[in-house]
Amino acid sequence: MSVIIIGTLDTKGAEIGFARDVLTAQGLDVHVVDTGVMGDPAFDPDTAASAVAEAGGSTLSELRERGDRGHAMEVMGDGAAAVVSRLYEDGNLDGVLGLGGSGNTSVATAAMRALPYGVPKVMVSTMASGDTRPYVESRDIMMLYSVADIEGLNQLSRRVISNAALAVVGMVANDPDVEVEDRPTIGITMFGVTTPCVKTARAYLEDRGYETIVFHATGTGGQAMENLVEQGVIDGVLDVTTTEWADELVGGVLSAGPDRLDAAGATGTPQVVSVGALDMVNFGAKADVPAEFHDRNLHVHNPQVTLMRTTEDECAELGRIIGEKLNAATGPTALALPLDGVSMLDVEGEDFHDPFADAALFDALRATIDDHVELIELDTDINDEAFAETMAQQLHEYMQAAELAPTLGED
Repeated sequence: MSVIIIGTLDTKGAEIGFARDVLTAQGLDVHVVDTGVMGDPAFDPDTAASAVAEAGGSTLSELRERGDRGHAMEVMGDGAAAVVSRLYEDGNLDGVLGLGGSGNTSVATAAMRALPYGVPKVMVSTMASGDTRPYVESRDIMMLYSVADIEGLNQLSRRVISNAALAVVGMVANDPDVEVEDRPTIGITMFGVTTPCVKTARAYLEDRGYETIVFHATGTGGQAMENLVEQGVIDGVLDVTTTEWADELVGGVLSAGPDRLDAAGATGTPQVVSVGALDMVNFGAKADVPAEFHDRNLHVHNPQVTLMRTTEDECAELGRIIGEKLNAATGPTALALPLDGVSMLDVEGEDFHDPFADAALFDALRATIDDHVELIELDTDINDEAFAETMAQQLHEYMQAAELAPTLGED
């Protein structure tokens, strides 16, 4: 078993050497990738910093002469990603350990994000107690806070680094015996306010032999599903909850970025898409809602989450954006509209019930989608069992037509 350590040997040589010794004492092979730019390495690495820089499209001398730390970190991140990808493809990588401050955290996690899901990835970082999303994004990266700066070995740093190294040992040296069934896999998006819909649809699909993976539509959830579609892990998409686009458009905290809704269309993956939770934009605590939105319809979901109702104009723009995304699809695609409410909060009597905003959303979608996008409309809210089963049945029919359905899934 081989573990890759990514670190800057010009500044963190003692710490990286200590981590290497912990791993080798456990019987693992260790390959050290040096990402240091400015100084000489404390010991000879297995992959030199010069090789990492070249893999990133530059040279070590150019990076030193330029003296631009941000540019150097970007180059070394690209290079480290290329190096570890090659090691993985050659069968020489079973896990990755990174150590560092903000600079090498950026570099090492860029390399980790280039690896498939399931490959053990542990990052010891001074940045791990803050906002880790820029480093983790939608990947399965474990981040361990270093507590003290990674600057010298002492009773604290030795214990933290040892814990991280032994965590990697546990992951790579023990077969978790995770059952992997060769069944078509459906990706489903969910929010708390669309949970009943997803539960019903999921039961329908699993009864017909599919495996389902549910993604919480919190930005990284949508990104993770898009990544897995691109990798071919997901065979069909039931995109119940497209709420991340509301955050992307309006400026909420749970955006999945402008590429959300691209992967299934680009790969020809069968998809049925709805408008779940497009009635809301997400912010943190109520006190953290930007001042420009203080006069809007706000709903305190919990002390850490405040929701804001989308307006007619915002809903119309969301309809146009999503319609254009679906028009670009190369595979079978349906759009399902629940005319009586797009979330639990959007039904009659609830805080976000707004038939005019919903109509703006629906009208924009109808006006935008091309003929090859199948339109399904039901006079129910999104969490009605009939709506959920209609979506699931439509996706099942697409999967059957594409010969992707389970053999037991014949109705």
